[in-house]
Amino acid sequence: MSWRKPSMCLFFALLVLCPSFKAQPAEEILDITGSYQFLTADDTLAILEEEEKLKGYVDVVQGEDESDTILSYPITAGTRKNSQVEFRTGKIHQKYYRFRGKVERGTGRTENDPDYLRLVGALEIVTVNGETGEESAQHMQVVFKSLGREKQPEE
Repeated sequence: MSWRKPSMCLFFALLVLCPSFKAQPAEEILDITGSYQFLTADDTLAILEEEEKLKGYVDVVQGEDESDTILSYPITAGTRKNSQVEFRTGKIHQKYYRFRGKVERGTGRTENDPDYLRLVGALEIVTVNGETGEESAQHMQVVFKSLGREKQPEE
């Protein structure tokens, strides 16, 4: 198939000669402070970033048959180094959350738009056996989209 060689040569020549074909560097994300949709539309992840440390909470809305309407899990340990993000929440009712992933730009155009930032990675929902202390984890790949400034919950 001799037609492939000239096509490949043309492609590489265009790649070298046309700077618009070259990969553009990713836009640096300076701060990930904000609110993000968590596992459901009613759940919220709120993050405050200060010098690579993360603070905040995860609010999880309980079902109608639960005694607590909203459980608020504080972030007890969290870091961000470049695009890498990790956090762990405190434990409530023998359950807590761990996240490890990266921050990336979403489809929103400005910081005020929903989905301006995304946290993409692995979430573990860890359940602790109250008698033995043994942990079991449910693993899932997740995308937490920022809510945008206009849709953030009022404090």
